[in-house]
Amino acid sequence: MTQKILVTGATGTVGRALVTELMTGRMAGETAPEVLALVRDPATAALPADVELVWGDLSDPASFAPAVKGVTAAFLLWPFADAGGFADVLDVIARDARRLVYLSSAALRPAEREVERLIRRSGREWVFLRPHQFAAAALRWADEPRFRAEGVVAEPYGQAALPPVHERDLAEIAADALTGRGPAAVVHELTGPETLTQAEQARLVGEAIGRPVRWEEVPPQEGRRRLVAGGLPPTVADDVLQARARLVAEPWPVSPRPGARPFRVWAAEHAHRFRATMRAARIHEYGDPSVIRHDEVPIPVPGPGMVLIKVAGTAFGPSELGLRSGLLRTTAPELADLPLPHTLGWDVSGTVVESGPGVTWPRPGDRVIGLLDGGAAAEYALAPARSLARAPGSVPLADAAAIPVSGLTAWQAVHEHAHVRRGQRVLVNGAGGGVGMFAVQFARLAGAHVIATAGDERSAAASRARGADEIVRYPADELPGGLDVLLNLVPLAPGAAADLARLVRPGGVLVSVTVPVAAPAGSGVTATRFVTRNDPAQLAMIAALADAGDLVVDVAARRPLEELADVHRAAESGRTRGKIILSVGRDLPEDTR
Repeated sequence: MTQKILVTGATGTVGRALVTELMTGRMAGETAPEVLALVRDPATAALPADVELVWGDLSDPASFAPAVKGVTAAFLLWPFADAGGFADVLDVIARDARRLVYLSSAALRPAEREVERLIRRSGREWVFLRPHQFAAAALRWADEPRFRAEGVVAEPYGQAALPPVHERDLAEIAADALTGRGPAAVVHELTGPETLTQAEQARLVGEAIGRPVRWEEVPPQEGRRRLVAGGLPPTVADDVLQARARLVAEPWPVSPRPGARPFRVWAAEHAHRFRATMRAARIHEYGDPSVIRHDEVPIPVPGPGMVLIKVAGTAFGPSELGLRSGLLRTTAPELADLPLPHTLGWDVSGTVVESGPGVTWPRPGDRVIGLLDGGAAAEYALAPARSLARAPGSVPLADAAAIPVSGLTAWQAVHEHAHVRRGQRVLVNGAGGGVGMFAVQFARLAGAHVIATAGDERSAAASRARGADEIVRYPADELPGGLDVLLNLVPLAPGAAADLARLVRPGGVLVSVTVPVAAPAGSGVTATRFVTRNDPAQLAMIAALADAGDLVVDVAARRPLEELADVHRAAESGRTRGKIILSVGRDLPEDTR
C-alpha cells in the first residue's frame, strides 16, 4: 500500500527539508511515498514537481479537509501563540492519518504542551520532535548591515551556549517517524552534537565564508529594541532574552545522537547565504591569457530545475584555449554569439548548497560532478540538476572534476562510435592526455588489446600503468597497421589524418575527437568525428567504475584557480601534459554520518 503523507509548513526550513527527504532521501531504491504539501499559495511554493500541493490555511481546517482524505501520516506544526483552533485541525487530519508527527520545541511553551496533550488523546500513533535552537537561527545575522560591511554580529549574550541542530537532522528523523521506520510514542529531544556559544557560532560562520566574523556585545535593552523592531511581540522578545541569559550560566547539554551534523557543516553549506559575492575567472574580451580576470560577482540564485554548487574544482582542457582566444567562434557555431563577460570552466565538481524549485535530486550536501556550458571556474556555479551525477567517493572531490569532459569523450569514443569489443586491436593516439588515459582504460575494460602512443617516458609509464598492452614512442617509432579501431585524440594536419586511416583494416573504425578524418576511397574503413555530448547516466557509470576500483582518475597537476592564466600560457607553449585541476577554495567539511 502506498503511503500518503501530509506535510504542513512545507515551505519552511524544516518542512522543505522534510519534503525532499521523503521524496529522495534515505529511501532511495524503495517506493517513495505520495507527499501532500499544505500551502497557502501554491503559485509560490516552489516544491518538487512530484509533490501534490494542497491549498489551505491551518486557521480554517475546512479549506483543506476534502484534500487530505486518505492520508496515512501527517507532519504537524502549529505556528500560533495559543492552541485555540488546533483541536479542529486535528479532527480533520486524524480522521484517516494513523500516525502524527508534531514539531514541538524544547521550550515546551503552553501552546506546545496543549498541542501535545491533544495529540496524545487523539488515539493515533504519535511522535514528538523537541528541537533546541535551529542552526538556521544564525541566518538572522546575514541581513544585518554591520555584518555585511564589517563582519560584526552585535547582540547581547554572546556567551549563551547551546547545541544548535541542523534542519536536515530533523527532516531525517521526521521522515523515519512518518514512514514507520521509527517507533511511535517517542519524544525526541534534539540537539546538535556540540555546545557552542553564540560568539563561537559567529566565528565558525566566518571560517565558512573566508573572512573574520566578530561578536560585539550590546546591552540587553538594545537587543530587546531590535527584536521588537524586527516584529517580535515584546513578551516574546523578553522570553528570548531571558532564555539567552540563563544559557550563559547554564549551557544546554548535548542530547547524544549518532550522526548528528555539527554546526560547522551547517555553516559551510549555508556560506553563500552570508556572502553577497564570489570570485569568478571571466573573460570580457577574446585574446591572450591576459584577458582572464578574477572578478567579484554576485552569487547566483538557482531557478526552477537548477542547483547552486560550491565548487571544489574545475579541470583545464585544451579546448578552453580556443574559447578564450575566440577561435571556437568560427569552429563551434553554438559559441559564435557567446555573451561576454563569460565565466570559464566546463568541468565541475563540488557540493550542492541550494536547490531551485522543482528539484528533488541532488539535495544540499550532495557531492556532484557535471559538464556545464561554462561557469565552473568560480566559487559557486549554477547547474541544471538533470545534468549532474553523483561524484565518486573514492576520488578527492576536486580531482573528480577531471571526469566530465575527458571521461565522457573517451566513453563515447570507445563505446558509442568505435563499439570496441573483446579481442580487437585498438590504437589510442594521444594516450598520455586527459582523454587518452580514460580511453586506454575503457578499451582495456572492454577486453581489447590496447596499443598506446606516447611522446615521452612519463606518458609511456602512465599508459602501461593504466593497462596498455603495447607502447609506441611516436613519432620515433612506426605506428602498427591492421588495426580494428584507431582512436585519434590529438590535432593532426590533413595529410597525417589520411596516413592514420591507412592503418585501419577493411571493416575497421577510425574515430577522431579533434580534426575531421576521411577514409581512403574503397578502403572499407568507417571514419567519424564527433562532438562530446553531456550524458549524466554515462557520468554515473564512470563514477561507479572509479568507486569499484576499475578506473583510475589521473591528475597531472593541481593549481589554485588564481593561476588559471599561467596554466593557459603553459598549455600554449606545450609545457602541460595530462589533466590539470584548478582548485577553488576549500571544500565543505565532511558530513559526519
